[in-house]
Amino acid sequence: MTLQQLKYFIETVNCGSISKAADNLFLSQPSLSSSIKELENETGVELFTRTSKGMALTQDGVEFLGYARQVIEQADFLERRYLSKKPPRRVFSVSSQHYAFAVNAFVSMVRKTNADEYELTMRETQTHDIVESVRTLRSEIGILYLNPFNRKVIEKLLRESDLTFHSLFTAKPHIFTGSASPLAKREYVTLKDLEGYPCLTYEQGEYNSFYFSEEILSTEFHKKSIKVTDRATMFNLMIGLDGYTISSGIISADLNGDNIAAIPLQVEDSIEVGWISHRSIRLTAQAELYLEELDKAIRYYGVPGEVV
Repeated sequence: MTLQQLKYFIETVNCGSISKAADNLFLSQPSLSSSIKELENETGVELFTRTSKGMALTQDGVEFLGYARQVIEQADFLERRYLSKKPPRRVFSVSSQHYAFAVNAFVSMVRKTNADEYELTMRETQTHDIVESVRTLRSEIGILYLNPFNRKVIEKLLRESDLTFHSLFTAKPHIFTGSASPLAKREYVTLKDLEGYPCLTYEQGEYNSFYFSEEILSTEFHKKSIKVTDRATMFNLMIGLDGYTISSGIISADLNGDNIAAIPLQVEDSIEVGWISHRSIRLTAQAELYLEELDKAIRYYGVPGEVV
């Protein structure tokens, strides 16, 4: 077993396919496939399952990856400390529901990343994709919410995927709407107040279960309902149609300007936002930096109606 084999293995995990990893490593696909196969023969375990959609780590592969990353990190440290070699390329990926504070933290992390080269990924995506991305280690960290309605289903999925949920904060629900909307002039709103306005939600694709909805009260009937796939469209519809969505209430004026308002929603519910990670994997320094900036962003913008 060599450091080169471990680096090849890690790059294949990061890419999710032999072809892309081979391109990044300037190798032929057969050469990389052969190297991975030799590593599996040496360790005596199957590290990947191979499907028509690409490569996915086995349970043994997940455990092996944790050790491999630690070995490569320590080897890189020794090279930088004693051989004065070029610092390694930083790699990090986070998958998140559509939270502006998560993007703010990513921006701050990038600004504080002291590296000549890096490959950093910020995915705003669907709930099931977040869990699957962290399970397969395409992302080190995922950000999503739990509440009394979805908790049992999501926690069961996390357990089955060997993932751990780490709470960031618990907030009372708010609506987001355009600052010029009649709703924005209210001290608070009720579900009755919202009946004449378009309800905006994020589309969940193949896994369009109520439990995977990014918004609470997903089983409520709405006379006017619009599904979207990205945050920019969501905000445009809030402003252009006086639409609303339900979220935590944390607004980032730095990214969204002053066109969006957060109004308390009078319901007996709560939103616990947290981050998930793989139980078997030690976080990289880049992931730790992101979590630091995430905590700072949340404290900077504050959590309206935070539940202590």
